[in-house]
Amino acid sequence: MTSTQTPQLPALRFLKGHGTENDFVIVPDAENAVDLPPAAVARLCDRRAGIGADGVLHVVRSAAHPEARHLAEEAEWFMDYRNADGSIAEMCGNGVRVFARYLEHAGLVTAGEVAVATRGGIKRVHLDKDGSVTVAMGRAALPDAGVTVTVDGRSWPARNVNMGNPHAVAFVEDLGHAGNLYTEPPYEPAAVYPDGVNIEFVVDRGPRHVAMRVHERGAAETRSCGTGACAVAVATARRDGTDPAETGTPVTYTVDVLGGTLVITEHPDGSVDMTGPAVIVAEGVLDPTWWAAARGIETVND
Repeated sequence: MTSTQTPQLPALRFLKGHGTENDFVIVPDAENAVDLPPAAVARLCDRRAGIGADGVLHVVRSAAHPEARHLAEEAEWFMDYRNADGSIAEMCGNGVRVFARYLEHAGLVTAGEVAVATRGGIKRVHLDKDGSVTVAMGRAALPDAGVTVTVDGRSWPARNVNMGNPHAVAFVEDLGHAGNLYTEPPYEPAAVYPDGVNIEFVVDRGPRHVAMRVHERGAAETRSCGTGACAVAVATARRDGTDPAETGTPVTYTVDVLGGTLVITEHPDGSVDMTGPAVIVAEGVLDPTWWAAARGIETVND
């Protein structure tokens, strides 16, 4: 008899979560035993042929991952974040909130303060009992070099803000001017962002209240971007003359994204806090045959 067999692989458990509709496939893998090649990540994130997500949160003990071992004494868990195209990213603000929510969901931490290791450094997270999650995002860097972003013949100067990953923040008259954001809007000079950039388009909604759309590198337009919302708040404070380092007073901006609302506070020492929801919506096990194919492992006949 002829049958199709799949190499004996351990069942891959996954969860699905989102933060203001920036959604993620969560792969628990405490000992860093799961191989996640870029093509397999892209298949997981495919919204028609996979589970569908803006990225993958690979949950690994810091001590078990070569990029995070040096952080293990400060943070037990490492967020090995992957973009939807399989590329590696330094940080994801919404992802950190969902990552911390997963740790709580799995009984690995309790409500309160949690340290999470990322490629962008240690992030301090507070899990509130009301369901919201606050992340201490660190300080923004504001490189002098900016770019000009162009969409459909319109151009805007974009502020260079780094939140552990690079952002270009452009203030526009209408969010529709951002175009469809299926592809990365062109910007010059390209050399300012040698590793690519997340591009935010921002409009005013009211006093200390803005709205944004974002093209995330490696994922196209997403419903939300946590580091992007932080970058937008920082850039807006500089535009508005409310830089806390100069005023000595914290400043808070409400940032509307397509998937909801984030609240961003910058303190006089430059530290930035982000507060928003984080939800686990599903969990399950991948079909072994599908997962083998996603990883490029051929089935055999006997």
